Amino acid sequence: MAEIRIHRDHDLGLAKAREIAWKWAEQVEGKFDMECTVLEGEFSDTVEFTRSGVKGELTVAPDHFELVAHLGFLLGAFKKTIETEIEKELDALLAAPKKAPSKKKAG
Repeated sequence: MAEIRIHRDHDLGLAKAREIAWKWAEQVEGKFDMECTVLEGEFSDTVEFTRSGVKGELTVAPDHFELVAHLGFLLGAFKKTIETEIEKELDALLAAPKKAPSKKKAG
């Protein structure tokens, strides 16, 4: 069974990290037909995700995300492609809060 491990540090705090994790869960549910369950904790959350051939979890902490996914035999052949796509989605969500809001000119 192929395994994917992705770690991303951040300085968002738990509340903002939760928002990003929930957005990520919504995206993978829609885009990859995943079933996601969010388990909220006092100091961290876990997003469990599953579908045929994939099972894993995303740990959401105040200072990092840790994703571990186990791929079945058939999807294991596409490990690098799947890993790249997950990294792209997660990195895009992490970059979004850092964007400064656009300022409108008074007119």
